[in-house]
Amino acid sequence: MSDRIPAGRFHLDDLHVGQRFVSASHTIDEPQIKAFAAQFDPQPFHLDAAAAGDTLFKGLAASGWHTAAITMRLNVEGGLPLAGGIIGAGGEINWPAPTRPGDVLHVESEVVEITPSRSKPGRGIATIVSRTINQRGEVVQNLTAKLVVPRRL
Repeated sequence: MSDRIPAGRFHLDDLHVGQRFVSASHTIDEPQIKAFAAQFDPQPFHLDAAAAGDTLFKGLAASGWHTAAITMRLNVEGGLPLAGGIIGAGGEINWPAPTRPGDVLHVESEVVEITPSRSKPGRGIATIVSRTINQRGEVVQNLTAKLVVPRRL
């Protein structure tokens, strides 16, 4: 369950370590996977199910960048309701399992660190771990992001 405040958007001062947020879900299908891949990551395992069968993935898999884009959309649309938007200042990402056609993805995020800025008192950095999870409970992406969040002044 997500933490909520009346305004619906969290400032740095509203966040606490251990706070969790959960997004809505998105179902990914083969046409989405192929369309994204054709434009941004045109590799056989993202474009052709038959060719993908002979690869490390053993079948059609979404680009990790496609999974990242879905994660971003889910977080922007309410999964990570930060005041000022979701503004990255760095991070680390990995994909422990492939995203497949028919997967239903959602994002579970947790605040792991909060650092008010010393030089810019109107903001700070929240470090958030977001796990993108499919309908089988498999984590298909881990994202640790340092996000710029305004303070409530």
